[in-house]
Amino acid sequence: MQAAGMRALGLVLDGELLALSAASHDGEPMHVEGVRTILSFAGLDESALGTPPALPSDPAARLAVVRGDGVARPVFHGCSGKHAAMLATCVHAGWDTSTYLDPEHPLQVLLKDTVEGVIGEHVAHTAVDGCGAPAYAMPLRALARAFRVAVVAPEGSLLRDVADAMRAHPEFVCGEESEVTGLMRAVPGLLAKDGAESVYAAALPDGRALALKVSDGGFRAGQAVLVSALRSIGAEAGPGVDTDALEGWGVVPVLGRGRQVGRIRPLVP
Repeated sequence: MQAAGMRALGLVLDGELLALSAASHDGEPMHVEGVRTILSFAGLDESALGTPPALPSDPAARLAVVRGDGVARPVFHGCSGKHAAMLATCVHAGWDTSTYLDPEHPLQVLLKDTVEGVIGEHVAHTAVDGCGAPAYAMPLRALARAFRVAVVAPEGSLLRDVADAMRAHPEFVCGEESEVTGLMRAVPGLLAKDGAESVYAAALPDGRALALKVSDGGFRAGQAVLVSALRSIGAEAGPGVDTDALEGWGVVPVLGRGRQVGRIRPLVP
């Protein structure tokens, strides 16, 4: 929704860079390079990012950094793609970039309007996300509705363009080892995204959509429930679905001494 709002304000990104602007990426080299490319389009570098310093979430990328200089950087943060796009939008519009995360900044005011327009109701509360950007409280039904709108919107519309970019480049939405990327590859046309504290939303190409929040914020439960919910709305019945991969992402192991001794299972299939 925010990426669509930025496109409405004149941001010109396509393909994997558009997907990256709507990502919670894992800090792999391709993500870092993409963030730097978005910033370079605006004549900026990563020092302009307001994301907190972080190490990559992807294990291999994290290990490479630790074996290198070991320095946590804002560009490695999972939201740096969105932040880079926000900065580029500010440069395009002639707005101040040093205060781009302020909820009263023109960019954030207009992005909130965009979000409310998509979900069809007012944001219940504006908080601060872990990345420093405004975070909008909304009912799960509103989040599911937004994902439905994104996949059934007319081709060429702003929201549909973002959804199509995410589905065409799922590795830029999260990462090569993530369940979000894996599920979008397993189910053709699926739009899926995770968020902080174990929020998930997804929509099949015909508009069947869902959203869920795990109360304790744990992702291992969220992944298992997400796959179960997708199967309950008929995800495995579509053409070209890799049913083995879909089922595999639903198996979240419990380990004991490095070996699987159990699994997380949703109680309601």
